[in-house]
Amino acid sequence: MCSHFEALRAYEDYKKYFDVLQPTPPQGKLDMWPRYSGTFIRKPPETDPHDEAVPAKEALLGRWGLVPWRLKPDPDSIKKALARSTFNARIEGIERNFTFGPAWQRGQRCIVPADAFYEPDWRTGKAVPTRFTRNDGHPLGIAGLWDVWTEPGKAPLLSFTMLTMNATEHALLKNYHRPEDEKRILVILPENRYDEWLNVPVDQGMDFIRHFSADKLLATPVAPKAKEPDLL
Repeated sequence: MCSHFEALRAYEDYKKYFDVLQPTPPQGKLDMWPRYSGTFIRKPPETDPHDEAVPAKEALLGRWGLVPWRLKPDPDSIKKALARSTFNARIEGIERNFTFGPAWQRGQRCIVPADAFYEPDWRTGKAVPTRFTRNDGHPLGIAGLWDVWTEPGKAPLLSFTMLTMNATEHALLKNYHRPEDEKRILVILPENRYDEWLNVPVDQGMDFIRHFSADKLLATPVAPKAKEPDLL
């Protein structure tokens, strides 16, 4: 389960690798932890292929930790929802999940552009933070879902989550996390299928749930980074 990643840093990489402009103002935090505001790329809900005024995709700021549109507006429900660990979404059974199912069924898929993500290596008996990047230097395009929730009297809240899958058979990620924990890996999209992921019909979304090849990832042990206080 990924709870720390580095957002895409270079402005020009938004256009070069994802064919989209960086959000204005700039994309929020670069060192991302759950509940921080970061960048995700989506197909605009109002996209019309015959309307040149509407872009095919857009980069937006959103809360990392999905808040479902059907959340009840009472204070207790809001507090619980904002505190939940919804920054990762298990792909298994996602179509029936209360939080993530509606976004999946509506085709509200997104891409989370990232320079790196982190996972702990417990093979020495203590956690060693490990930074994962593509070994060709290109950014990662992580598959995700987005949603929008409106609290009466306030601006709509955009949020997103990243999809994960079982990594027991993954040559690299099977070695990470605590020995007793289930092994998970982010769903990292092939670079030539970004647009396809955003546009395929809902019933074809599972075709993209594949392991990213271990030989295309570089794992680098790093010194621990201090996490800032949780943001609600």
